[in-house]
Amino acid sequence: MTSKDAAPVTVQRSERGVATITLNRPDAMNTLNADLVRALLDTFAEIGADRSIRVVVLTGAGRAFCAGLDLNGYGDDPRADDQGLMLGTFARQREIVSVAQAIRALPQPVIAAVNGAAAGGGLALVCAADIRIAVSTAVFAVGFIRAGFSACDIGVSWLLPRIMGAGRAHELMLTGRRFEAAEALAGGLLSRVVEPGVLAGAVDETVGHILANPPASVELTKAGMWIALETPAWNTSIEFENRQQMITAMTEDRREATASFLERRPPVYQHR
Repeated sequence: MTSKDAAPVTVQRSERGVATITLNRPDAMNTLNADLVRALLDTFAEIGADRSIRVVVLTGAGRAFCAGLDLNGYGDDPRADDQGLMLGTFARQREIVSVAQAIRALPQPVIAAVNGAAAGGGLALVCAADIRIAVSTAVFAVGFIRAGFSACDIGVSWLLPRIMGAGRAHELMLTGRRFEAAEALAGGLLSRVVEPGVLAGAVDETVGHILANPPASVELTKAGMWIALETPAWNTSIEFENRQQMITAMTEDRREATASFLERRPPVYQHR
């Protein structure tokens, strides 16, 4: 099978309940086109409905994570013919953005295993993830502005300032300059930077820590921590937290978590 014939997305599931999603257009640096975007959306929908999947890892094949939009052509030319240039382009924009929204909507936490360049839409996917681990050779760029578009795209104008701070984010958005993994780590975009040969091991270590927690507790924490970023008042967040605590307190897995801790043994969760 040639690279052109290969599936744009591959999924590997482990017995532990981990789904590794790989962007699979290595010859094109995993740039986003219609086939890749739609395959990602289908994959996220399938995994989101699968209660056996506890953690999602998102990575890229080859030397890049995702270098942004495929400037050689997105591959939806008939859409403009059917809907007109304005509405067809707007539909394409909504389709691309929905990938980042789908990452946020997944009940499972998403770890971005950044194996190489992440620019434009690739950076947006990194920002939308819950945890971000990268190799030391990875490079990042807002990218959109260098291609002639606004730097405010795919949620980056909301996500990047909240992750890295407004001062850093605004400079990166206005210049579109490349920045390396060390700067991304210092700025808070990444939680960890490792050498290329140990990325999989570093990700697996983080996965292990997540799997040690009850599934429902992890799901509700993901939802709550992102909602808290959109909540303007402290007391409002506390009221939301109170409800999360009541829900998790009533689960069978909460009792198992407590028992396993007291008995000093690995927990066995039922997602109940």
